[in-house]
Amino acid sequence: MKIALVSPYDYLYPGGVVKHISQLDKHFRQWGYEVRVIAPCSADEEYLPDHLIVASSRVIPVPYSGSIARVSLSPRLYFRVKRILKQERFDIVHAHEPLSPALPLAVLRHSKAVNIGTFHAYRESHAALDYTKPIARRFFARLDGRIVVSEPVREYLSKYFPTEYVVIPNGIDIESFQGAPPLPKYANGQLNILFVGRLEKRKGFSYLLDAFARVKAQVPQARLIVVGAFDKQDKAPYVRQVRRQRIRDVHFVGYVPDEELPRYYASAHLFCAPSTGFESFGLVLLEAMAAGVPVVASNIAGYQTLLSPGREGLAVPPADPVALGQAIIELLQDPDRRRWMGEQGRLKARGYSWENVAKQVLEYYQELFTRRAEHKEAV
Repeated sequence: MKIALVSPYDYLYPGGVVKHISQLDKHFRQWGYEVRVIAPCSADEEYLPDHLIVASSRVIPVPYSGSIARVSLSPRLYFRVKRILKQERFDIVHAHEPLSPALPLAVLRHSKAVNIGTFHAYRESHAALDYTKPIARRFFARLDGRIVVSEPVREYLSKYFPTEYVVIPNGIDIESFQGAPPLPKYANGQLNILFVGRLEKRKGFSYLLDAFARVKAQVPQARLIVVGAFDKQDKAPYVRQVRRQRIRDVHFVGYVPDEELPRYYASAHLFCAPSTGFESFGLVLLEAMAAGVPVVASNIAGYQTLLSPGREGLAVPPADPVALGQAIIELLQDPDRRRWMGEQGRLKARGYSWENVAKQVLEYYQELFTRRAEHKEAV
């Protein structure tokens, strides 16, 4: 079976969808399958893996689902994709975010393989789909199978395209997050609160800073560690907020390589995810759970599938710094409860290993491939 994994996003930049694809790619190749990743990529091709097919090196940032996506909108993309598919002759074409511009649409337009789409993004409504639904429906109809990463994504998509979906969640490299040593620089007796993510408005970081100011008044030894792919411009408004409110012990770390990230979780006493929406699953919550770190998170649809409030952590209303601060204080002052919640998180995370996720996806491929073959025989 020859498999194509299609990413709409620049493969050079780390993100949830790119990580998801790279893990499926890794496991499928370990199991002996022939795999190609088709993606736009702004990196020099000389440094890329041989099995990555660069559909376009011209990548531009565009707003998408409350974030910034780096995609290719090159007019040459359709012709390039047509040549790739004709040459490679895939059995399975698996497009991630299949209705996003422009690579997945080009692939669906030309693919004669068994076509599968994984939908990652969650929104309560989608103005663009409201206006483009007739066109989107034509591409959607070319999918033989449809995967969603969570129940909220299924509910959201069903408003526009009521049909059958299979829920297969995101996964995690369990072993890398269990047993990682903490960083010595954060092991000085302070209580570490960890935030991991981009500094985008939807991530709710300004509310966390407001909450942390309240936390410091009652738990002076608290420290906030901020990790994510952000630059000086991204963090500038938050640095100003820290100075304006005179908040101490806020450490802006910035980007951390994947192999080092588990050590930051291992250094944390508490993980905080204050997002206000647009989250489909909550991979960072799963990372914290795998590391045995209790979670305080917003009670939004994308997190409800994963977090059982009172078990692996606490849930608070989004955009409510008072409730957020109180939940953080409550757990920082109760080490026994933190330990118990951390153990519950570890237990839950075991069910989300990438090996399990990749097996589920592969079984779905085989089911659809067999169905296509049986249909051809019947005809």
